[in-house]
Amino acid sequence: MSNIVKIENVRVLNPVTQTDQVQTVYLNEGKIVAETDIDQAQITRVDGTGKWLMPTMLDLCARLREPGQQQHGTLKSEGHAARQNGILHVITPPDSKPIVQDNGALIQGLKEKALKDGDIYLHIIGAQTQGLKGQQPANMAGLQKGGCIAVSNANAAFADDDVVIRTLEYAAGLGLKVVFYAEEPEIAKDGCVHEGFIASRQGLPMIPPMAETVAIAKYLQMIEATGVSAHFGLLSCGASVELIAQAKAKGLPVTADVAMHQLHLTDIIIDGFNSLAHVRPPLRSEQDKIKLREGVKSGVIDAICTHHEPLSASAKMAPFAETESGFSAFDSFVALGVQLVKDDLLSPLQWVEKVTTQAAKIFDLTEVWQQQSGWVLVNPEQQWVLDKHTILSNGKNTPLLGTQLQGKVEQVFS
Repeated sequence: MSNIVKIENVRVLNPVTQTDQVQTVYLNEGKIVAETDIDQAQITRVDGTGKWLMPTMLDLCARLREPGQQQHGTLKSEGHAARQNGILHVITPPDSKPIVQDNGALIQGLKEKALKDGDIYLHIIGAQTQGLKGQQPANMAGLQKGGCIAVSNANAAFADDDVVIRTLEYAAGLGLKVVFYAEEPEIAKDGCVHEGFIASRQGLPMIPPMAETVAIAKYLQMIEATGVSAHFGLLSCGASVELIAQAKAKGLPVTADVAMHQLHLTDIIIDGFNSLAHVRPPLRSEQDKIKLREGVKSGVIDAICTHHEPLSASAKMAPFAETESGFSAFDSFVALGVQLVKDDLLSPLQWVEKVTTQAAKIFDLTEVWQQQSGWVLVNPEQQWVLDKHTILSNGKNTPLLGTQLQGKVEQVFS
């Protein structure tokens, strides 16, 4: 055997075996191996005292910006940032530019480039309608054959509800999951921030919570009628959690996730026209944040994602409403996860489940994730500052810039 790493006295958090205990672990090329038959001379020793060892993570929503938007990030830059922060599997929505995700033949090439350039496993959600124009169903059978794990219309609007129903029937017939990032365009209109006091005072166009909840309520009825399996990504409202809870109680085939920043930040940070706080769906109220946290704790919300969207500095330099929305989120993900543990919202093992096994289960990626995974050594006590030098992503666009965080990935073994 070669490349053996012995991590001593580390707290192993393994959601597959439901292990949460301090032990000594031997790793060989990212896999745990038995102590027997190991040549002691080949061992690299690591002191794991006070540290956590967890599996590499699976991120349910990240935009890596390639192809088409390399000024913000590339598969190489963002893949490197993901891997160094313990994320080995990344799921990306279908709205790259150009939209390659409505062409099944191009999917494999993109996945291969992500592995070659960024050393990560990329999983692609295909387009639900042709060119994401909301008019005609995309060639879902071709997308499925090409390797897409699901379909979605991302943030693009549908021409009408009949198109939605036809696409859901098509997807249901193929056994293909549909992903909704729910927002009713007629209600959201040209809004860019949460409807509340701060937005009113600054005169910014608003997106009321109803834009999300009306869309979810409507889609849930369509899901019930068509029997399609569906996932609701990036929940932002407390009332949305209640709708998903009711749907699950009825036995509908639905799951949901939330972006990590929605569990920590609120619309208060847009004060002063802080364009780094411009994200979609927008940061909501303190009450919404509390309800989202309750949804994570109860299991109504199945998983937590990064919603990583790297942007160049110039993308955030216009007046607030004209700036591009999005946070660079890979680099703060683990620290904010550790914070959920410190806030007693989740146990360390429960947090790990939300970013590994639970996330993989949603898209039937459990087997793939287990085969192509490694281990992450996390120091939950390490204090560090998130700044332009410590952010590995090309995008430095985060409202947490300059913040002291606690908890950091020390090493990735894969």
